[in-house]
Amino acid sequence: MKKNSMILFLLIGTLGYSQVWKTNFEQAKMQAIKENKNILLVFSGSDWCAPCIKLENTIWKSEDFKKESEQKWIIYKADFPKKKANLLSAELTASNKKLAEQYNKSGNFPLVLLLDQSGSVLGITGYKNVTPQEYIQNIHSFEK
Repeated sequence: MKKNSMILFLLIGTLGYSQVWKTNFEQAKMQAIKENKNILLVFSGSDWCAPCIKLENTIWKSEDFKKESEQKWIIYKADFPKKKANLLSAELTASNKKLAEQYNKSGNFPLVLLLDQSGSVLGITGYKNVTPQEYIQNIHSFEK
């Protein structure tokens, strides 16, 4: 019984700190307005881009980023996987391509943009080999 309780406690604790990456950019913008937050837009090649994978594992999955993003930003990941098993729905793929046409014309991966609630770019960065705290500070440096 104690073992089951401990497993349940750990599972609930883990769920409480998982960030929610949005999958509809228009809804993300509406939520940003409603909550008075900026939007963190990430262009990623989740299954082929080595720096994207490093960013995912060292920054996005860190507890520091999860906590900060929940409080400060609406987060949206425009993913462009290549492996057949990881392909997104046609609708989400089209939406991500549309975002890339607007915000990532040069096709850089990873590309991380901080946008205001209207979608205007406040700052741009990419992969940096730094701690989660340093990366978060870098994002905050774009805020006005």
